[in-house]
Amino acid sequence: MKNSKKDIRCITKEELGRFFQDHKRPSFRVQQVWDWLWRHHVLDFNQMTNISTVERKLLKEHFSITPLRIHTLKKGADGTVKFLFVLDKDKIVEGVLIPQLNRLTACISSQVGCSLACKFCATGQLKLYRNLTAGEIYDQVVLINQYSIKKFKKSITNIVFMGMGEPLLNFKNVLTGIHYITNSDGMGMSGKRITVSTVGVVKMIRKIAELNPNFNLAVSLHSAHEQKRNQIMEINKTNNLKELKGALQYFYEKTKIKPTFEYVLLKGVNDSQEDAKLLMDFCKNIPSKINLIEYNSVPNSGYEKSDVKTTDRFLKLLTKNNILVKLRRSRGEDIGAACGQLATQQKL
Repeated sequence: MKNSKKDIRCITKEELGRFFQDHKRPSFRVQQVWDWLWRHHVLDFNQMTNISTVERKLLKEHFSITPLRIHTLKKGADGTVKFLFVLDKDKIVEGVLIPQLNRLTACISSQVGCSLACKFCATGQLKLYRNLTAGEIYDQVVLINQYSIKKFKKSITNIVFMGMGEPLLNFKNVLTGIHYITNSDGMGMSGKRITVSTVGVVKMIRKIAELNPNFNLAVSLHSAHEQKRNQIMEINKTNNLKELKGALQYFYEKTKIKPTFEYVLLKGVNDSQEDAKLLMDFCKNIPSKINLIEYNSVPNSGYEKSDVKTTDRFLKLLTKNNILVKLRRSRGEDIGAACGQLATQQKL
């Protein structure tokens, strides 16, 4: 039988306040319940020990808590850990913990599947099942952080929304999730350590700019050639490079936050010296930085990783022209946890 109760983490604090008011309960209970849900990550009303049994019963009668849970995890040879999180109805999303010298980065998902069908991405081969709730987004961070503390004796230092899905097509829940990750009601983490990655949803980039975001923005560019980007990224047919460039210029003007361009090097597709020059031209007048990414094998994609010589030439041309650029080496490829690989080893 389907649970008809609303997940309490899908209502606002104001809505909870009205609920307690309607049931003639003291208003200070709102903050107590809110602390249990978001600061202490309690997933059972019975564990809310500073509210009365009557009030706990009242909450259980009207609400549910539907958590995301760890299904399995896989450890890579380089220390990368991939988490398979199970949701309701046995759907799976994936997250990754990437340990580095001075960083512990959590890569998290925003949707179950994806609707954007980028040709080189494993998640793009799936259909979109649904958006994650703010609670499910938050749960990924909390669970990865708990593992990090247990395994590495310290908390995660960074969060990237670069897992399954397009964050800006789940705008409300992603922003709400970030609110509780950064707010004193929740984890209290600095927004400067959070990066939201988008394929370039122009309308939503402009909307974020208006909201004075407390997080960083990354854009999956992958080509600055209109026809090539059309071929490998469906989004470019409705959000073309000219529109994207205008939105990013607007974003920087409003926020003074430098976007990061993500650029996967695909052999014989977007890795020529001409491609590098087009990339430099696109970045002109947008204060930004570039992450060059090694392509990671995805079944049935038809793409290959650029060779070392071509990658080196591409990188050197950008560096020579004073472009702030970094080559991101693959992490977790042996467990299907590297960039673009999520969902290759687990059917939904």
